[in-house]
Order: sequence, then C-alpha cells, then structure tokens
Amino acid sequence: MTANSTISAPRLRPLIFGEVLFDRFPDGTSVLGGAPFNVAWHLQAFGQQPLLLSCVGKDALGEQLQAAMQAWGMDQSGLQLDPHHPTGVVDVQFHDGEPQYEIVPDSAWDFIRQEHLPALPANALLYHGSLALRQPVSRTTWEHLSQQPELPRFIDINLRAPWWDAPSIAPLLRHATYLKLNADELATLIPQAADTEAQIQQLFADSALQYLILTQGAAGAMAIAASGERWHVAPEHTTHIVDTVGAGDAVSSVVLLGLLNGWGMAQTVQRAQQFASAVVGLRGATTRSMAFYQPFIDAWQLTF
Repeated sequence: MTANSTISAPRLRPLIFGEVLFDRFPDGTSVLGGAPFNVAWHLQAFGQQPLLLSCVGKDALGEQLQAAMQAWGMDQSGLQLDPHHPTGVVDVQFHDGEPQYEIVPDSAWDFIRQEHLPALPANALLYHGSLALRQPVSRTTWEHLSQQPELPRFIDINLRAPWWDAPSIAPLLRHATYLKLNADELATLIPQAADTEAQIQQLFADSALQYLILTQGAAGAMAIAASGERWHVAPEHTTHIVDTVGAGDAVSSVVLLGLLNGWGMAQTVQRAQQFASAVVGLRGATTRSMAFYQPFIDAWQLTF
C-alpha cells in the first residue's frame, strides 16, 4: 500500500448509533449535538444518507430536533420517541479553553430499544461511540447490532466521567474495524505501555483493528494502518477558534466519508483535519447553514 492507495471498503450506508442532544453553552446558546448526531449531521450534508438510530423525548426539545432533521433531509425512521424520558441535554463549561461536559443521566438516548429498530440496510458501516453504552437499555440494543454478521465498525471512544469504566471499553477496542480516539484517551486505556508508540503497538496487538485515527489537539491528527503505515496532518496555523466542541466528531465524519467513497488515507486525513479546523470556528459542533459545507463539497467534488 502507498500513501495514495485507496481504502478497500465497498460502498456502504452509514448506520449511526447513539446519543442525540442539545449542547447548552455558558453564553446561553443551545446547539444540536452528541457525537453520533454530529457525525450523522455532517454526513447528511455531504450527501451520504446516514441512518441514525437514537431516541428523543416526547417534549419540546424532541420536536425541535425532529424539525431540524426534517429540514436537513435526514431519514428519521431510526429515531425513536420516548414518552417517559426527556430529550438529552449537556451543559458545556470551559476551563483553560477546554470544554467540560455535564451529561444529564437517564435521557431518552439511554433508552434506544431493540424492538423499535427499523429494518437495517443490507450493506452498512456501523458507527458508534462509548457514551451511549452507559445504560443497560441502549447497551442491549448495541449488543444486538454488534451481533450482525459482516458489519464493519467505526468506534469513536469518548471517555466522559463518570460514564465509563475499563471493563466496558475493552470489548469495544477488541472488535473495532476502525477506531478513533485522542492521545489522552489512548494513554488512559493502555496505562501499562511506556509511551504513545508502545500504546499504539499494544492496541493493534490486542485487536482486529485495520486503522487507528489518533487526534492530538494542536498537533493535528494521525492515521495508522495495521500494516504499520501512518499518515500525519497538522492543523492550519490561521485557524479561527470559537470552541473545540465537536472537533473530533468532524474528523470522524470525514474519515467515514473517505471510507464510504474509497479515498486514499493520505487524502482522507488531510481533508478530515481541514474540516475539523473549520468546525472549531463554529459555536458548538453543528451548523444549519449548508453554505458552511459547500466549499468542501466543491473542493472534494462530491456529487449526490
């Protein structure tokens, strides 16, 4: 394989499982969010027609979210309505510029029910994070999805205290086809390794992983293949930063876009970093303006 070789995944529909919510910021703004929702939102803008599997409450926020999805042209057949639990919200605070999250428990997305899943596409790529597995109902549904044969998995680790523990994360790492995490999460999950390189080697040794996407904050992002090849890209120095909420989700969405469209990994990580550098100029992780996406659609020659 060379730096310009293509990724060998066939054309698949993105199947996105997990939380949908509203991020509430100290300045009073409220923005659609949740890592899986952010990824689905971006992929829809890029013409990929994701199927989002999640749940909102039968409340005003749930209605707002449904209206937003309809206006964005998203398939809502996988969005469940829960009359007993509220639509999710997260209060975001900033410490030294880094976002801190207070994630409300027992939100509707904790209750994604297997019996309410729609018919799943025959050819799909499953994306999910780790946060949505914090409660037994959604975790049981995820276990059902994970038992589907021939379903490659893109797993995006989000270690949000107190909603994770090592025993629950370990099986995710072992069964990931593609894995995205940041350098701090890698060190937390593999503390026995001496340094980042040893952590990467240990991760590949213990899993069937094909590609690792490692985000490194101001240092950019790196993709590492099971073969040992790696590609690194740094952010542009002129990046205008409002906040970094959703920057990692922006990387995940474009890496998925590359997988779905057969881009080379060198091109994929470069475009993923480019898009993440634009997303940090937003308040929150998403925008309802297609004008934000159009330069990328044009530059990447996306047709749909």
